Amino acid sequence: MVTPVWQSVSGDGADIVVLHGWGLNAKIWTPVMPALTELGRLHCMDLPGYGDSPWPDELPINLDNLCDLVSAALPERCHLIGWSLGGLVATAIALKQPRRISSLTTVASTPYFPAAGDWPGIDPHILNTFARQLSKDFRRTVERFLALQSMGSPHAREDVRQIKEWLFSKPMASVEVLNAGLDMLGDVDLRAQMPQIQMPFLRMYGRLDALVPTNVIPQVDALAPQSKSVLADRCSHAPFISNPQQFIRDWRAFFNSLPA
Repeated sequence: MVTPVWQSVSGDGADIVVLHGWGLNAKIWTPVMPALTELGRLHCMDLPGYGDSPWPDELPINLDNLCDLVSAALPERCHLIGWSLGGLVATAIALKQPRRISSLTTVASTPYFPAAGDWPGIDPHILNTFARQLSKDFRRTVERFLALQSMGSPHAREDVRQIKEWLFSKPMASVEVLNAGLDMLGDVDLRAQMPQIQMPFLRMYGRLDALVPTNVIPQVDALAPQSKSVLADRCSHAPFISNPQQFIRDWRAFFNSLPA
């Protein structure tokens, strides 16, 4: 039996769905939830395998199954916002089911996360190191990844403290789910499909992001010329935490520019 995806729903109007990143849960969106709720009917989901959304025992853990499970929990049509790994999931869903996605927003995300050749990204050695360490001490490994995500933020220590509080307020993902998520970050490559995305598409980045470097922006600009990118100063890998006010200003401007 496929288990349902946990989500909290608040507000009225157009459906807005937010997807979190690797290792975390829906509470990561806490700083911007009130403002997003003013703009529409907000759905905050725990991705399958994370928080209060258990992964179905009968399904292999891979991107296709992850997208199918999330898609089944989405409203019939929605504005989809995905952060980091959640951005990869959101992009894959937008490619598979474009008629259901009114607009796509990726936050600190990229169609291919590893650095390769002239493509900027995460050093593959970092992902491999985290994968090796997960089975030894997965809680500490996740905490180290959170610290890496907050590097560069002007208030990194406070960011990490708050993120850890949200993380440990819900059940932790299993080592199997976390390892599969690292595999997705290391292996999934959607670059060739980016020109297919035709719905309104906003890409949001942090200038101080240690995981998704800013020099990837022009490369994705070229792959998805119909999209728009915005870069937040003094923000790291989680700009909606580093500077929630700017995040909301940028996303509200995008949302208000959409056709009625």
